[in-house]
Amino acid sequence: MVSPIFAVYFLILLVIGVPVLFALGLSPAIALLQADKVLFMNLLYQRLYAGLDNFLLLALPFFMLAGEFMVNGGITTRIISFSQKMVQHMRGGLGHVVIISATLFGALTGSSVAATSAIGNMMIPEMERFKYDRTYAAAITAAATVLGTIIPPSGIMLIYAFVMNTSVAAMFMSGIVPGLILCIALMLVNRWQILKYPAVEQFERAPRAERSAAFKAAILPLLTPVIILGGIYGGIFTPTEAAAVAVFYAFVLSVFIMRILKLKDVFPMFVRIGINAGAILIIVAAASGFASAISLSGVAEHITKFFYSVTDNPYLLFFIMNIFLFFVGMFLDAGPAILIFAPILAPIMTNVGIDPIHFGVVMVVNLSIGLATPPMGLVLFVASGVSGVPLQKISKAIIPFLLAEAMVIFIISFFPSLVIGLPKLLGMM
Repeated sequence: MVSPIFAVYFLILLVIGVPVLFALGLSPAIALLQADKVLFMNLLYQRLYAGLDNFLLLALPFFMLAGEFMVNGGITTRIISFSQKMVQHMRGGLGHVVIISATLFGALTGSSVAATSAIGNMMIPEMERFKYDRTYAAAITAAATVLGTIIPPSGIMLIYAFVMNTSVAAMFMSGIVPGLILCIALMLVNRWQILKYPAVEQFERAPRAERSAAFKAAILPLLTPVIILGGIYGGIFTPTEAAAVAVFYAFVLSVFIMRILKLKDVFPMFVRIGINAGAILIIVAAASGFASAISLSGVAEHITKFFYSVTDNPYLLFFIMNIFLFFVGMFLDAGPAILIFAPILAPIMTNVGIDPIHFGVVMVVNLSIGLATPPMGLVLFVASGVSGVPLQKISKAIIPFLLAEAMVIFIISFFPSLVIGLPKLLGMM
């Protein structure tokens, strides 16, 4: 039995600035050494290997590599150009371009950080050129690019499906409507917020010929999610195989069709993704060991009893869970948070009648928004680095967007058909 004190050690290590990986691995080890239960160390760290010994997890580096080809293969320019031709004439047009581009980019790469860097580098200077406030441009970029981990294919949803043994296809399909609702909500906030900046220049509606040309230039990249999701839903290949197919398609598209990348550029990309994927997967391993410690310590039972002591009303429980997850997302990255808390919280919600896929999507959306939430939101730091605007200014300007995103969380929590209606309609659930 592991002493529950390890959870306190974990929080202390995080507060003093120890990286999440080492906090996850060291906290149960310290508790075991303190309790003189060294024999349990072998059992604990066997879980590090067992946590990675799953074919589904191969999809993560494959999806990351496909996204890398998309980002470096000239796809970003075509996606932004297509978005601009479609919505530039609307009030706050370039803000809408950022939001639409982030939505489409999420369907291609599944990465919020990559989207923030790629879209921010192109759109923040462009928005400033047309009299948008630079701080506002950075804030809307950070708020919109959280869609990268919500719109399928999503690596975070893949992790939840792995942890809770749910259908990846159903998770992906369940993320489509919430992602689109978030996109619309952000566009409405942008339309309202832009009234504060009367100097912003307005675009004319793009001619039909320009729209058509932009669509033709973007159609091949936009087929990527169709191939991935269509292949999975059609039973042609598994999620891991779909990720491998996405890599092959992105490679052929970037190197041989669009000819932006050269063959000599490919190997450094493999090395870069190998390093990045290794960093993520070793956290998955450490979190698996940490989750085992939670199971052995009885912490999960104490948390369950606490929530049930407050209420067993599913709506009130969902409300409390969302507040808790929003707080967690402010300090912990989405991947480790799902690995640690999904095995504890999902069964609590299932016992009061909430579908695990419904809860999983809400959890993913909530923690993804945490990427843009101070004080530890990763995309805020990326947006600050790209724009040169101090983090404090972006954090203030992003508040209206965060409020809209929080409202969407509660909408999809209390109207489950918005989440699981589509996969049920398609016979996936």
